[in-house]
Amino acid sequence: MMANETNAVFNPKDRPADELPVIYGFNNGGQPGLLNGVLIAEDGAYLGGHACSHEFYMPGDLGVIEGHRPDRHEKFRHHYPDGYRMEFVGHAQVKSHPGLDAACKRHAERAALTKATA
Repeated sequence: MMANETNAVFNPKDRPADELPVIYGFNNGGQPGLLNGVLIAEDGAYLGGHACSHEFYMPGDLGVIEGHRPDRHEKFRHHYPDGYRMEFVGHAQVKSHPGLDAACKRHAERAALTKATA
C-alpha cells in the first residue's frame, strides 16, 4: 500500500469506525507470480478472491484500498448495508492475526452447518 492510500470504509450511518464490521482481504499464499488473494467478512462469509502476481497489488485488486474496485463494493454493501471497513492482512501476518483467525473459524462453522443441512 502506498503512503497516501487509505483503506476503504462504507459508513452510511456515521458510526464510530471501530464499531463497523471488518472485511478482510488477505494473501492466502500460492506460488510466485500466482498468489491467492481472498476476501472474507468478519462473520465468516466468503466475499471473493483474486489471482495476483504479487502481494503488493492485492489490496487494490481486492478493493481494500479506497477508490479501487467499486464493482466489489457493490457486493460488500449488499452483505453489510449498514457499513463496513476494509483491512488487508499480508501473508506474514495471516497465522497471527486474531480478527482474521476469528473470521476464518466462523467461515469453517458456516461451511460445516451448510454441509450438515445439505
